[in-house]
Amino acid sequence: MSNKQIRNLGVTLIELIITISIAGILVSIAIPSFSSIIRSTRLTTYANELVTSLNLARSEAVKRGVQVSVRKKGSTNQNWDSGWDIFTDLDGDGTLDAADTLLKTYPALTNGFTLRTGTVGYQDFAAYLPSGLSLNSSGDTFRLCASSGDIVNSRAIEINALGRPKTSDVTTACP
Repeated sequence: MSNKQIRNLGVTLIELIITISIAGILVSIAIPSFSSIIRSTRLTTYANELVTSLNLARSEAVKRGVQVSVRKKGSTNQNWDSGWDIFTDLDGDGTLDAADTLLKTYPALTNGFTLRTGTVGYQDFAAYLPSGLSLNSSGDTFRLCASSGDIVNSRAIEINALGRPKTSDVTTACP
């Protein structure tokens, strides 16, 4: 070998430990922010799914000339966490019978998310008449929350007397 110095192209153990430490610190800072973004995105998605469901039911009622209902899955009143079905409701009872046609079904919300109604009129189902008007003319507000009691991370889906849904960023109460 000549007198020229041989260059070392590798990294030392100290450099590797420092790089891994810095990466660990950055990841530990980013994860809580990322969790908040995921929660907010899920809230928006669930709110949009409910609004889309109500708008679909309304348009299908007009198109088909029959009542179309959106019914919660599960047996607990005012609790829509388990998902919902959209179907033609030929006998107008709000229940999916053998003669009815299932148009679309939505799965349960992710654990930790809640979806509740406020009044008796929408506790089990929402229905639209062939005219496009809501069967229940009193209106209601669905409360979508990321966790129990957390109104900061919530959405309100208000249905007016005509049956038109409108979303706002914060609800007044979470279960």
